[in-house]
Amino acid sequence: MDKTKIWAISKNLLKVLITVGAFYWLFSKLDPKDIQEVKEALLSSNPLYLLLALIFYFISIVIASSRLNSFFKAIGLNLPERYNFRLYLLGLLYNFFLPGGIGGDGYKIFFIKKNFNISRKKVLGAVFFDRLSGLWALGIVSGALIIFMPRFAIPNSVTIAVLLIGTLSYLYVLRLFFKEFLANFVITHLKALFVQGFQAIAAICILYSIGFDDKFSPYIFIFMVTSLTAIIPSIGGAAGVRDSAMVYLANYLMLDKHFSLIISMTFYIISLIVALSGIYYIFRPQRLGADRLPSAKEVEAEIDKEEE
Repeated sequence: MDKTKIWAISKNLLKVLITVGAFYWLFSKLDPKDIQEVKEALLSSNPLYLLLALIFYFISIVIASSRLNSFFKAIGLNLPERYNFRLYLLGLLYNFFLPGGIGGDGYKIFFIKKNFNISRKKVLGAVFFDRLSGLWALGIVSGALIIFMPRFAIPNSVTIAVLLIGTLSYLYVLRLFFKEFLANFVITHLKALFVQGFQAIAAICILYSIGFDDKFSPYIFIFMVTSLTAIIPSIGGAAGVRDSAMVYLANYLMLDKHFSLIISMTFYIISLIVALSGIYYIFRPQRLGADRLPSAKEVEAEIDKEEE
């Protein structure tokens, strides 16, 4: 067995172990009564607010797709917005279900390189800074929420100073090494803020759906922070990992773990529903200008060949 296969098996095994470990920890913190309460709350939730949560999440995905396309344009890749959105939905689907270690982003990078005259390095840079802009926006929104959370006892001046220094440092690095992404900085990062903002509104709608009438900011804060679990290798789009992180932070901040778990579980289901729309392009690859979509094995083999 060659090193490539050993590495692929190791990555998949790590994903399984992390996912199983997350679920084990989660259920060790919940007793049957907790599970029953969460189940009853989900079954009795207001469908109108759940529909609104789905709509707001879908809007965030549309904006996220447009944000990525702005980064593509910065490297000279001019994709029609509609075409880019189709490819974005396919990437979302593969983030949940693609076997192996490439994920939705890796698949998009491969697909674009194969079908357009542009280097993989440039596309990889655009995707990386797309993710980095999302991380920046996550920091800004989280910082704004901290200002409204006196329980942290962090002076507002400190929070604002950290956000300002972080933003200026980010701009400085872009100016020094990645000038092509600096020209679209304002538009791409406004889009990033809107993405996080609409997802936060979706989380608020989920809370409204179960009759929540307390302060939103602590729950939205841990919801935003735990979105970082997406970078942890796991099965099915961080299944169980974010739920565990939400419950852990809820306990740490003395919040109701049931509300936290409901936000996480419901948001996962909503994101899965939207991602499943990408199945259409598996059966109709012509909508992406291809006769057939390459399999995961083909993509991994090609990437491994390039890295040799």
